[in-house]
Amino acid sequence: MSFYKTLLSLALVAIFSAPTIAAELNVPPQGFQALFNGKNTSGWYGWKTKNPEDLWSQSAEEQAAYKKESRKDIDQHWTVEDGELINDGHGMYLTSEQEFSAYELMIDYKTVAKADSGIYLKGVPQVQIWDYTDEAKFGIGGDKGSGGLWNNSKGAKGKDPLVLADKPFGQWNSFRIRQIGARTSVWLNGKLIVDDAVMENYFDRSRPLFHHGPIQLQTHGGEIRWRNIFVREIGADEAAKILRKAEDSTGFQSIFDGNSLDGWAGAVDNYQIVDGAIQCMKGKGGNLYTKKVYKDFVVRLEIKTPPAGNNGLAIRYPGSGNPAYVGMTELQVLDVGYPGKLNPYQYHGSVYGLIPAAQGYLHPAGQWNYQVVTVKGSTIKVELNGSVILDADVADIKDEGKLKRHPGLMRPEGHFGFAGHNDAVQFRNIEIKELK
Repeated sequence: MSFYKTLLSLALVAIFSAPTIAAELNVPPQGFQALFNGKNTSGWYGWKTKNPEDLWSQSAEEQAAYKKESRKDIDQHWTVEDGELINDGHGMYLTSEQEFSAYELMIDYKTVAKADSGIYLKGVPQVQIWDYTDEAKFGIGGDKGSGGLWNNSKGAKGKDPLVLADKPFGQWNSFRIRQIGARTSVWLNGKLIVDDAVMENYFDRSRPLFHHGPIQLQTHGGEIRWRNIFVREIGADEAAKILRKAEDSTGFQSIFDGNSLDGWAGAVDNYQIVDGAIQCMKGKGGNLYTKKVYKDFVVRLEIKTPPAGNNGLAIRYPGSGNPAYVGMTELQVLDVGYPGKLNPYQYHGSVYGLIPAAQGYLHPAGQWNYQVVTVKGSTIKVELNGSVILDADVADIKDEGKLKRHPGLMRPEGHFGFAGHNDAVQFRNIEIKELK
């Protein structure tokens, strides 16, 4: 075959194979949905490194108007070619119309030398993408490679990737990202590089990461291409299993066998076992607590409320009286649909009567929630469904009136239990680890 025939043959192969390759792209695996349709930027709008609450605070009409206007910028800097989403390195970040809470994201990217980009999760920066050979960025971690939660605080878990997993320029890289609450794990090209790290809220580090938010594709000075953008939402039961499995189980002991109330005392006649869970009987209540006394500990458990359900976790309870006052505290257990006006310290996870927890992280009634409570000295931390909603030191309370109403606040030890309020709230998979 002559040189020219060979050249023509290769050209024809390229012409006819490109549509075939493109047709194979952007087809989601089972259980996933495609965020990019392979043809255009439908389902996306433009946003920058800006608090998404600024947009959420607007009316539906204002949001729609903003998104429509932002697409003018998107059309200038984003194109689609052979099933690949291409940005020229400039303009606004492509932001998904859909928002996610607990999910798994799969995405491929290919970029150029000295590029600096990333993926924003729930509208917050970022899973880092950059040139690991660019010596100018070695001082800020560029040599460690892509995939770290670069905007986490210095020294925080997840800020730097565990291993360098980038492929050479000109090759496609594949991310798998799993986020449940703020708990984030990242795999790059099949290698685990962020292992169950808490992603910080860049816009206000004193608050947990937003409950939900969009996926954003950052543009930052160099061409980047994306394809195969797939998302799978993770349900409450699966999320609880993942969160528990990701934790170090060393030292945890089950304090409920799933069949009886052996090892428990107090209002045992007002609680029953239902489908492997402890349930407060409707119309009854009282304090059910462990026979064992604990000082410092971590307790992890699952909680399900009925509509308007109310209960509480008794912390260092002396065995008589109201846990919220004579014990160290009662951590509120309260359905999001509870009627009436509430004080901030009455919402789920709060140190009752004293310290409010962050709101908006409890699943609706009828769904299981995974909660971890750490009690150490005078400090209490509550992590709910992967988000830290309370991290407080009761020793910081100086108000004499509050201290008088809560005389047990600095109690060094006591029972763990439940403070029933006549609603059929359920608890299961209850485990405690004593801290030395």
